[in-house]
Amino acid sequence: MRREVLNAGIVGVGVCVPDRILTNAELEHMVDTTSEWIFSRTGINERRLTGPEQATSDLATVAAGRALTNAGINPEEVDLVIVATNTPDMLMPATACMVQERLGIKKSAGAFDLAAGCTGFVHALTVGSQFIAAGSCRTVLVIGAETLSKMLNWEDRSTCVLFGDGAGAVVLRTVPEGSGILAFKLYSDGAGGPHLLIPAGGSRNPATRETLDGRLHFLQMNGREVFKFAVRVMGEAAEEVLAAAGLDKSDIDFFIPHQANIRIIEPAARRLGIPMEKVMVNVNRYGNTSTASIPLALDEAVRDGRIKSGDYVVMVGFGAGLTWGAVVIKW
Repeated sequence: MRREVLNAGIVGVGVCVPDRILTNAELEHMVDTTSEWIFSRTGINERRLTGPEQATSDLATVAAGRALTNAGINPEEVDLVIVATNTPDMLMPATACMVQERLGIKKSAGAFDLAAGCTGFVHALTVGSQFIAAGSCRTVLVIGAETLSKMLNWEDRSTCVLFGDGAGAVVLRTVPEGSGILAFKLYSDGAGGPHLLIPAGGSRNPATRETLDGRLHFLQMNGREVFKFAVRVMGEAAEEVLAAAGLDKSDIDFFIPHQANIRIIEPAARRLGIPMEKVMVNVNRYGNTSTASIPLALDEAVRDGRIKSGDYVVMVGFGAGLTWGAVVIKW
């Protein structure tokens, strides 16, 4: 007898960003750059930074709690916690376990971290939906959370002007057939890994005086190559996930791209034939928050009423790995 496949959908959203705002004008006094240079090349005006006492799990816990409240769901009802992050509190235990404990989620719930660069939230959303589709979980908490400011070389203007800190979370549950997550596409190209990485801190290059002196524990990026890759894959991934869902570009009601650079977002929108009023853009206020980027944008779009019931929403991310992926949802 064929098992019924259940549809997973988002029933709650929540975010958390630090209070500290770092403007482009302030960066002019920190590195060799100008506010105009940053904005003209990225679309970023400011970003949020955590303080010395704040870690990724702190932001993740608050965002997750707000998502559960928004969904009207008690933490004890959660069956699985997935935290997508590139900046866990520590290598072990998983940041997801810390969130599970702080929210009072039952000990029988699963919890794990997922690393897929800035595409991590799209991967985590896809993985979480499969637990619901299989009938093994009823409620899944998916979180994208980052404190990349702690992993930046603040003397490297090619990276330190781009990134910010934040967290976004969604609650997944079963939704009626024909709604929720309709299709997803995940991709990777390990050959591009050297273009975006933190070289030290793992088993390949454990922490030593030499790795510290060489600043190998900070993020390094070949900006030109990452930019070319992102411009190419954003539109492609959106088109392919639409085809998988049996939809066309004209069916898109709202587009939520990874908030890395306005000069990547705009070409993707043009390729898809989407007017910018149907594209969520908040990179100007938060910078690139990596795995938190898409849920931060989603939360804002939902709260502003820009996404309505029945809308087809496409989310696309790309990041280190190299990885990229897309999801289409009927809201």
